[in-house]
Amino acid sequence: MTRATHQASKLGLALGLALAVAPAFAATPINQTRPLDPRGRVEIENVKGRIDVRAWDRPEVKIEGSLGNGVEKLEIEGNGERLSIKVKYPNRGSGMGFLMGGDKSEPTDLKVTLPLRADIEIDGVSADIDVTGVASSVLSIDSVSGDVAVAAAPREARIDSVSGDLTLTLNSSKVSAETVSGDMQLRGRLDGDVDVETVSGRVDVTVRESSLHRFSGNSVSGDIRLATALTGNGEISVETVSGDVQLTLPRNLSATVHGQSFSGDLSAPDAQIVKPKHGPGSSFEHRYGSGSGEVRIETFSGDATLQLD
Repeated sequence: MTRATHQASKLGLALGLALAVAPAFAATPINQTRPLDPRGRVEIENVKGRIDVRAWDRPEVKIEGSLGNGVEKLEIEGNGERLSIKVKYPNRGSGMGFLMGGDKSEPTDLKVTLPLRADIEIDGVSADIDVTGVASSVLSIDSVSGDVAVAAAPREARIDSVSGDLTLTLNSSKVSAETVSGDMQLRGRLDGDVDVETVSGRVDVTVRESSLHRFSGNSVSGDIRLATALTGNGEISVETVSGDVQLTLPRNLSATVHGQSFSGDLSAPDAQIVKPKHGPGSSFEHRYGSGSGEVRIETFSGDATLQLD
């Protein structure tokens, strides 16, 4: 199954959830513990409700919360190296129960406390996801309409959503974040590679107390804002169709900056904006400092602004 097909299928489930009317019965308490290697792997799946993840210094995983009425079961499988935690809903295999409004089960809330450095993979549809305090090698989150909030220090983070908003505070060397219509806010000490992508959501990235090595930002109609320092040979590439671009870089920037737009306005300190005598389009190229890094900005109709602060 391709990634696009997978996301489309999950979006169908989210639409089906909106049609379901759940009866009001008491939820079933969850309180279980499983052993796990401090650098093991935990996979969590919950279609609707909440997923909260916290870290501690014990070699075990504690699963708490409440299982929604009508849920088939909480399935916990694996061993001390890898643990899978899944909330099984009626007709989850085909998804037809959600699409036809046949799922009457209530949302399930999960709170999972796991070893500080355990790798984590989270899969949700309309469940809100909150991850705090982990320092995994890899943190992977895939959501459809639920909001995602992360305050953590994984070495690598991969976070995708369709319409949910992403609020991310990360101390990481590699970050990939993607939304379709959800807004994205990314903060933290980011000292390596960052890739962000959206269709219509707004993207706001602020790098603190560190310098990016590589940044790639792509958007159709969503605006992209980036404030960062750049390593000596670092690279920044931002491309939009109608979204605006605002880059804020240090006054001691050392990079050659290229800007190009078909019909949008371009602005950069000391740069000469070149426009053809006939027809649309504008561009500029300007070297700041020794020009060791490279910055490329390209829009079709969106405006692009470079500020030095």
